[in-house]
Amino acid sequence: MNPVAVDFTNMMAPNLGEAGVDPGEMDGGLADAFRKAHEDVDVRRASGEIGFFALPEATESARAVQELADSFGQWFENVVVLGIGGSALGTTTLRDALLGPHWNELDEEARDHYPRLYILDNVDPRTVAGLLDRLDLRRTLFNVVSKSGSTAETMSQYLVVEGRLNELLGEEPSRGHFLFTTDPKSGILRKIANEEGIPTLEVPSNVGGRFSVLSAVGLLPAAILGIDIAEVLEGAGEMADLCRTPTLRENPAGVLATLLHHADVVQGAPIHVLMPYSDRLRSFAAWFQQLWAESLGKAKDREGKLVNRGPTPLPALGATDQHSLLQLLMEGPRDKVVLFLGVGGVRDPVEIPRIRGEFPALSYLGGHTLKELLDTERMATMEALRQQGRPNLSIEVEDLTPRALGALFMLFQIATVYAGALYGVDPLDQPGVELGKRLTYGLLGREGYEKPPLGTGGASWRV
Repeated sequence: MNPVAVDFTNMMAPNLGEAGVDPGEMDGGLADAFRKAHEDVDVRRASGEIGFFALPEATESARAVQELADSFGQWFENVVVLGIGGSALGTTTLRDALLGPHWNELDEEARDHYPRLYILDNVDPRTVAGLLDRLDLRRTLFNVVSKSGSTAETMSQYLVVEGRLNELLGEEPSRGHFLFTTDPKSGILRKIANEEGIPTLEVPSNVGGRFSVLSAVGLLPAAILGIDIAEVLEGAGEMADLCRTPTLRENPAGVLATLLHHADVVQGAPIHVLMPYSDRLRSFAAWFQQLWAESLGKAKDREGKLVNRGPTPLPALGATDQHSLLQLLMEGPRDKVVLFLGVGGVRDPVEIPRIRGEFPALSYLGGHTLKELLDTERMATMEALRQQGRPNLSIEVEDLTPRALGALFMLFQIATVYAGALYGVDPLDQPGVELGKRLTYGLLGREGYEKPPLGTGGASWRV
């Protein structure tokens, strides 16, 4: 049984009215457009250009990850991932979704003696120094994740940590506290590792950072914490198999990509809100934000024509954001689609006691569970939006298991490359990000980069 289900009823005209999609289009124009997108992706997949499809079958790589996690990874009390963007967001999601966002607060017995996991995904000095000052660095492993080995933020973190370890332990011993996840052949981290004997894991050359969660980037930290990475990959493989068909109605990633693309370019709804009803999936919404934005927001199409295309992803959290965003979603501009993400089984649903029955505003809650309340609010919000003619769709996972999470990652990754084909853009590059990097290098004096002039003017205000 597929652990992830997609229900797009509230995107269709019979349920939504004129704001919905004609069901005939799912077998007509939309199906034809998807079939072409599917063919395009299939060609790029077969050529090896899109590498994440092959990760569930990369058994040798997974075995190497598991062996390193079971040996070197268990020597330490703490593991700190130094990375940014795709080098960090998937790892955070795996930890939070499968172990809970409070994993690091558990004692050793409750963690079954697995390490704590911290992710430094920014260079805010207060955050970096605050964590390093608090940890016992002698009992900490630092996993430096950078495919290029030149990411300014990650490499700055690495230099700060190496400097501290050198002062504490000396240069030679400090090397035993590092593990690099990087390009298999090139880059600064690969060169340092080769020269100094630092253990490494590979990021496949045809797997970009935001598509790398199912590689060693996400799997190593997960395996160190005792997460069954074979199950994660099994779920991802099952979803990839489901999405092999060119028939739109039978392809869950195809449905997701096609309806969201149609909502943007035809119905004027370019803002795509992902709203999980689970605190453990809050970081999944942040992972989706990078995946959708960086892959689809492009100035030029694949033929070089200026198009300035791309939807805007917006992460939210149910039921919390029913008290912040919902008013806008219900009555604001009709430029949004809401993707509700629900979770099935919960081992401890927490019953609400039958007390304070003298108050009608409280008595109806008694005997229900918090899980019931959360699910009911999700369903009620979906229906409220439907009644207002606001498009929304539902994605449900059977439970927060490694298999289900692997399937969920793969669903959204495949939907992203399908959407890229539908938009006519390359979902694998990020040219807009590169300019900011080059300017940063110039301003910081990196060799080979000219210091740029900065725009100046008097349009400022100060007290």
